[in-house]
Parts: sequence; C-alpha cells; structure tokens
Amino acid sequence: MKCDAGHKLLLNPPGKRILLHACCAPCSSAIVECLVNQGFRPVIFYSNSNIYPESEYLKRKNECIRYAAETGLEIVEDSYDHKAWRHISEGLENEPERGCRCIECFRYRLERAASYASENGFDVLTTTLASSRWKSLEQVNAAGEYACGLFPGVSWWNMNWRKGGLQERRNQIIRERNFYNQLYCGCEFSLAGSPAGTKTPEK
Repeated sequence: MKCDAGHKLLLNPPGKRILLHACCAPCSSAIVECLVNQGFRPVIFYSNSNIYPESEYLKRKNECIRYAAETGLEIVEDSYDHKAWRHISEGLENEPERGCRCIECFRYRLERAASYASENGFDVLTTTLASSRWKSLEQVNAAGEYACGLFPGVSWWNMNWRKGGLQERRNQIIRERNFYNQLYCGCEFSLAGSPAGTKTPEK
C-alpha cells in the first residue's frame, strides 16, 4: 500500500490506540493508506445513522468493509438507528449544509464513536469527516472535542486530512478500486438538494 501521497504529513497522534470514525470508503481511502504507511493500525468505526435510505447505508457500509478487508484492518459496525438520528435533527430539517443540523449530526456520530473508544481501550479518536471539502473543519473539530470531552481518557485528534496530497490521492484510489462514490452527504435533507434527489429513493 505504498504511495507518496501524505509523505509530507508527519503523523503524531495524541495516543497509541486509534479509533478512526469512517463516514464512507472514498473519504477513508487516502487517510487509511497514509496511516498504514506510517505504521499505524487504526480500527475503523462505522457509525452513520444519518444515512438515508437504508439501502444507501448498506452500499456505503459494504464498501468500507471491502476496503478494510483489502487493507487488513479491523472494522466495527455501530447499530443503524435512523429514527434516533431523526430525533436529534428535529426542527433543523430546513437548515442548509454546514448549518446547525450538520453540527448536531457530527456530535451524534462522534459521541457514539467516543463512547465505543472509551469502552474498548482506545485513547485516540479521529474521523474521515474532516477530509471532505464539503464539510466545515471547525464544525467537525468542535463536535470531536465535545464528544471526547464526555469520555475522560479519549483524546480528540484534530488532524487536517486534506493536506499532503491526500485529496488528490483519494480521487486516484476511488478510480483504482472502483468505489461506489455517493452523490450526496447522507441524510434525506442533503439528498433533496443533490443531483441524486431527482430520483425517488428506495424505502
């Protein structure tokens, strides 16, 4: 899995056991490669109850499972509970992308990841959410700090995964591995404003 992408990034996590919250295989691809190339063996935590419909969730989950198997990493799947996610997004349905709904969404998912980390001996949490240029780094990091603050012993690693050529490498890996590359963030509200929203989603 050697590649020059990310060679300018000197990874220095604030702990030894890394739990990597993964939103999807495309966003995880170059991050996982960079970590493994520098000798780290993160455990991937797939926690994305925001994704709608469930058929879309399964597509993205299965691509993460495939990539984890190809890279020899362990992957843990959190329970899928879109009803609970809808509860935390109540009243925020009309928020724009990068608005308050996204903040609550990040908090929900990263709190679940931090809880798992605390219960299973991980001392570092980071996320592939921070790799996407469509996401606010400030929102992601604020949510990560909040989540880890609830669980003493788990440190938030606010790594900027957009640097060191990782964005370009991500696009290469998507093509090389023929990943399913989604057209919207995940929830039904982001779907409505995307090209994919012109199609009727499966129930």
